[in-house]
Amino acid sequence: MREGKVLIFGELLWRLASVNKSLESADNLLQIYPGGAEANVAASLGLWDIPCSYLTCVPENELTAKALGELEQRGVETDLILKQGDRVGLYFLLSANGLSTGQVVYDRKYSAFSQLTPGSIDWESILKDFSWFHWSAITPALNENVAALCKEALVAAKKLGLTTSVDLNYRNRLWTYGKTPLEVMPELVQYCDVIMGNIWAANVMLGTPVAEGLNRETSQEEYLQHSEKSAKAIMEKFPECKHVAFTFRFMDSPNHNLFYGTYYNGQQQYVSHTYETQEVVDRIGSGDAFMAGLIYSLHEQLEGQDVIDFATASAYQKLFVPGDFGNHSLSHIKQHIIH
Repeated sequence: MREGKVLIFGELLWRLASVNKSLESADNLLQIYPGGAEANVAASLGLWDIPCSYLTCVPENELTAKALGELEQRGVETDLILKQGDRVGLYFLLSANGLSTGQVVYDRKYSAFSQLTPGSIDWESILKDFSWFHWSAITPALNENVAALCKEALVAAKKLGLTTSVDLNYRNRLWTYGKTPLEVMPELVQYCDVIMGNIWAANVMLGTPVAEGLNRETSQEEYLQHSEKSAKAIMEKFPECKHVAFTFRFMDSPNHNLFYGTYYNGQQQYVSHTYETQEVVDRIGSGDAFMAGLIYSLHEQLEGQDVIDFATASAYQKLFVPGDFGNHSLSHIKQHIIH
């Protein structure tokens, strides 16, 4: 890996979440938090003193200013952000703090970011100042124009020799424009050096094999075998890829989380400690904290076991932070790593 500056590209969102356990409450209130998968990654990297810049497209208004101010306070540069369009994307979380699943409503159509078109960003001019480019599968899920813009970015990044990373975060409710992930993602992922996700997302987006019938009762040993098989299949399909990391997360109740991760570098699979808690505060953003931890670890050229230990500890610590952004320092995360 080349040490240097990281550019993170994706849509800035505001989260509107119920303070109560249900929207059926008579005295319901809403909390709002800035977020978005890529912004969450930027927030952590900035906090950890990794030089980084966030690129998105937003209207010029007070909501934008507040969200960008929070990123800037964490050390994220925002000078490249495009200021145009009429609205910021939103998502509604219909439960308190993300403590249940499947209750997200997106309001992202016609947002400033979703109206970007191919040719609207001079990627070579921007990327020449960076050594790393990060994006996520959420962006090409929005529409064909934004997917094409991602392709332009990746071609330019490869031409300039940047390290490129992707999070295979699968949001089935976003893929509504007539293309399946499998029709879009392989063409983009072929440029990536670092791929993160889980074995099921890799199957849906990249066509790698996954066994049927895997569930909560499947042993960790079996999951680890599937993890290594999936990572090897990714590297075989996408020769540019040098690093694959997967998360394994299980939830038995709203406040429960069991979490571990794997990292494969082409020679060996490394496995983290298994973290478990019954005191989850906020699930949203824990996967992004893992992605940030992975980027940090590879950027800093950590050894294989240290890579997965830090990424998984970062994701686990995010479970106790309200909002989308993580707020734990490097020292805090390192102190709470269990080997």
